[in-house]
Amino acid sequence: MAVSIGIYGEQQIAKARFSSEGEKLAKVAIVTDSMACLTRELVESYGIGIVPIRLLIRGKVYRDLIDITPSEAYQFLTEDPESFTTSPSSPGHYLEAYHEASLKASKILCITISSGLSTAYNVARLAREQTQAELPGVTIEVMDSRNVTAAEGFIALAAARAAARGKELAEAVKMAERVRDKVTLLAFLETMKHVYRTGRIPKVISQVGSMLNIKPILTTSSGLVHLKGIIRNREQGITRLLREMREIIGQRQAHVAIMHADVLEEAERLKERIASEFNCVELWITEFSPVMGYATGRGTLGLAFYGED
Repeated sequence: MAVSIGIYGEQQIAKARFSSEGEKLAKVAIVTDSMACLTRELVESYGIGIVPIRLLIRGKVYRDLIDITPSEAYQFLTEDPESFTTSPSSPGHYLEAYHEASLKASKILCITISSGLSTAYNVARLAREQTQAELPGVTIEVMDSRNVTAAEGFIALAAARAAARGKELAEAVKMAERVRDKVTLLAFLETMKHVYRTGRIPKVISQVGSMLNIKPILTTSSGLVHLKGIIRNREQGITRLLREMREIIGQRQAHVAIMHADVLEEAERLKERIASEFNCVELWITEFSPVMGYATGRGTLGLAFYGED
């Protein structure tokens, strides 16, 4: 695997920029949500604000990545799936994130999950309107990522890396849009028994698909999740993911994130294979947010990636 020193050097720059408490060292601060599936290291390195989506489990509210780990959430999902659901963020949650970000910079870029999949984009914009009186002098722009999972994460990272280089808000937006136009998400599900929870597939079809052991491959386009194909086993799924990525990336340098829903060992093996078969300037593993996992189940494995122009 070829590792870009520039990318990881920028993490050190970002740490320095956000290390002074309460002092506005950066021109732009970045905010996104927990469904972007960014690792803790990346979040801390670039000072990215995360709005945690709420999980409702057995009548108790948990903040994704704060009050509960993905592994713990998936254990609950396995034991008692009917008591497991999610709750969208409120304007108050984004207001809190904006206030925290305003301590770092007077300009904020908030990147949300696709507006075609969630109300987060509209909620984030509503919160922005409410900050006009509370945060005078602070400029907030809200961007629809038109994506989810680490594909959304890569868009937020592009903006954060621009901010780490001292770029203005317009340039951070431009860099995020550039990645948004080319990032790809591919994932396959171990089971279909939970997908009816999305509201897009009838429960009976979900149950039949589970009985037949059908494993769908999903992707995103135009801000929505679409069926890319169907496989019968995990080996076929991994082969299909790699084939699709190879057709898109070719010999170009690649930025790749591997996502998993409580199957870390498989993700690590996939990372080794990708490192040996592709020219990666960036390659990391992250956990598939249980906010989406409540509809996809444990065992989900996926890739988010894009190639250098």
